[in-house]
Amino acid sequence: MFDHFIQAWALVPDGAPVITHSSRLLPVRWQGLPAMLKVATVGEEKRGGLLMQWWDGEGSAKVYAQEGDALLLERAQGRQSLLAMAMNDKDDAASRIICRTVKTLHSPSAKPYPELVPLDIWFRSLEAASCAHGSLFATSDMIAKTLLAEPRETGVLHGDIHHSNILDFEARGFLAIDPKGLLGERGYDYANLFCNPDLPATQDPERLRRQLPIVARESGLAPERLLRWIIAYAGLSAAWFLEDGGDPGPALRVAEIAAAELAANA
Repeated sequence: MFDHFIQAWALVPDGAPVITHSSRLLPVRWQGLPAMLKVATVGEEKRGGLLMQWWDGEGSAKVYAQEGDALLLERAQGRQSLLAMAMNDKDDAASRIICRTVKTLHSPSAKPYPELVPLDIWFRSLEAASCAHGSLFATSDMIAKTLLAEPRETGVLHGDIHHSNILDFEARGFLAIDPKGLLGERGYDYANLFCNPDLPATQDPERLRRQLPIVARESGLAPERLLRWIIAYAGLSAAWFLEDGGDPGPALRVAEIAAAELAANA
């Protein structure tokens, strides 16, 4: 799978390949620079590659070359991990870094958009879960439909903002990788900061209360609007867990926490 691109782009392998459910990755060196050869195997990864090219290194890793389903990307070399920061008493600082990266990704551009998926299509799994299971799924779905019916400040969205998709590129700062390529209200991209299943503190109501004003201030979003996006996103995440045979409980817990906070501040 990699041989053609290694030859075409004069790459030197620089580590073991990594195989995921959606792509094949190989650390390489290109013209002396650390890079990552990524060959997409599913549609959303291919769409994400087009968005990476569109960003052209502004807020995201640079794309050095592209051919078919393959990308040659700038490779992060920094040692700082936002997930490690969040789990070791630097949660607030990690959130600020993520929000500032997202703000760069959302910067207006005169360029025509690449292929993107509208948020109303992206949320179809939540609607199905709501019909089948009701309860918090129904609450999340109702809120999502209200948000999607009257979107504000729409544009290009990363679609999968979390601590492990914003990496340390040293002198270039923290930059995004692995976008889904969505189109919709920018509030969506901030919601996963409160829902990351790799961060146990998301199950603690106190974390949401502490993080909400931080993310609202950094993003310029109204706290009430942000809470609604958290409820909608958490429900969608729970629906995806159901589809994959996983446990929707942690995501539903985030929806419950955010819904309680929304009611308390009504």
